[in-house]
Amino acid sequence: MKKFIALLFLGAFLSNSIIAQDPGKDLKNAEKSLKQFITDETKLDQLNEGMRLLESAFTSSEISGQAKSWLTKGKIFNEVANAEFKRKTIDPAYQLASEDAAIKAFKAFAKANEISTKKNDLKTIENGVTEVESHLNNFAIFAYQAQEYNAAFDNFKTSIEAYELLKSMDKKSRLDDAEMLLTDQYFFAGVSGYYAQRYDEVAPYLQKLYEDDSEEAFVYEALYNMYRDSDSDKAKAYLDKGRMKFPDDTGLLFAEINHYLKNGELDKLISKLELALEKEPDNVSIYNTLGSVYDQLHQKEREAGNEEKAQEYFNKALEYYNLVLAKDESNFDATYSVGALHYNKAATYVDVLNELAADLTTAGMKKYDATKVEMDEIFNKALPFFLKAESLNGSDMNTLIALKEIYARLNDLEKSESYKMKMENLSSGQ
Repeated sequence: MKKFIALLFLGAFLSNSIIAQDPGKDLKNAEKSLKQFITDETKLDQLNEGMRLLESAFTSSEISGQAKSWLTKGKIFNEVANAEFKRKTIDPAYQLASEDAAIKAFKAFAKANEISTKKNDLKTIENGVTEVESHLNNFAIFAYQAQEYNAAFDNFKTSIEAYELLKSMDKKSRLDDAEMLLTDQYFFAGVSGYYAQRYDEVAPYLQKLYEDDSEEAFVYEALYNMYRDSDSDKAKAYLDKGRMKFPDDTGLLFAEINHYLKNGELDKLISKLELALEKEPDNVSIYNTLGSVYDQLHQKEREAGNEEKAQEYFNKALEYYNLVLAKDESNFDATYSVGALHYNKAATYVDVLNELAADLTTAGMKKYDATKVEMDEIFNKALPFFLKAESLNGSDMNTLIALKEIYARLNDLEKSESYKMKMENLSSGQ
């Protein structure tokens, strides 16, 4: 029995010996597999096998602790990147099988530089990073042109890391050729990271461009958008500098308009909107926004009791909404807004009527009737616009509420009730 157990243990030991992997062999076999892919990019199985073997090899502390292993890995991925670049150049429709090959190559050379104790390795690292710089830039451009912003950002920012490593080694970089090359690299890293919505990671790149007084309006607009919710003062500083440098840039102008809208700075907003209208005279959204701003000013002045100023703003709001409808008679926002403009004005009569209702003298009742007629006339002005708005969007709840209330005020209770039913059906999903 003891002999049998001993044999079992021996068998288990032999099995484990057979199964155990040799990290050194894995590294060599990975190199063989990846070179087969390099000679024929259709051999994706060899690419995948090479990747698997590399991963297996580097789980060994012996392998991962040697600079020469990382140099081998860097060289392999540089060759993969080069093969992928050639294939993509010949066939632009080719989908990269290893879009992060250049990144992996750089990371390997950077690790080798970190742990190497041999001077002879430095030349290999320098040559490897110099080569991979170009691959990183090419892969970044491929991704950027395809609007694959995550991959573009990863490659652009890694190309900057490669530049910084070469500079730390006091070596020449492709980005030394002209000052603008490095600036462009930061800019496209910034654009890619912004559109990839990787705001925390991209912030340092955009901040550097800002501090270098960038000549790209995008930088200032992007920084404003990134900080407008978390740090309004900081965002406004970016926006102000951008508007000062690029007074004719439409993107920054609209960012400024949105800023004033968000903060309710209506007086400042009007001049900005009028400027925007000069640049885009057919943009109906600007007319609608101007109408909305004047409407808000009209309500503000009416509440303050400044009737003359309120009427002036009312007329300006109506003018801009009508300009929209002259350009697009089916514009829902302008149609609804004209109705709301009249409706809100009519609604201010309700409190007056409630006060007059307490005066039961002949003069009081006469004044009540006259005021009621004025209110009804204004509600009647609003009515056709809300009916048109309903025809354009029958599920808009605010339109249905307004119609229900108008018909109730005009004593058409049957129609008012019908709109109440529509609202209930809409709320219940019928």
